[in-house]
Amino acid sequence: MAWGCMKHGKGVGFIIRINGNMDGELYHSILEDDLLGSLDHWEVDKRAIIFQQDNNPKHKSKKATEWFKTNNMCVMNWPVQSPDMNTIEHLWCHLKKPLNWYETPPAGIEALWERTAKEWNDIAVEVVNNLIESMPQ
Repeated sequence: MAWGCMKHGKGVGFIIRINGNMDGELYHSILEDDLLGSLDHWEVDKRAIIFQQDNNPKHKSKKATEWFKTNNMCVMNWPVQSPDMNTIEHLWCHLKKPLNWYETPPAGIEALWERTAKEWNDIAVEVVNNLIESMPQ
């Protein structure tokens, strides 16, 4: 499993390998280290974004909710039991395509992760922009 983020005009942010299950504590750590790290890398003020996530319990946990408040970050309201229209889901599909183009299967989980990270970082800004712009307001 992996966590990643993207931003219109900037492309993909950090991608993080998740070993095992992601819980609220790990999600909080990812927000603190990797979301903020991506924003710093892009030189984007965290108050200038609208963060999109679904209603997964770890996303709605007290610790995550408090983190967003403390960091003055706007989180998009997401309807309960909504269709999965999060653009990151479409980006994951985009990532899987080149992983299937390798002539030989990876020699293990480490090799798979190296390919995944390489292909993630090769995703063009235009791909991210097109995905975001394709979504209804």
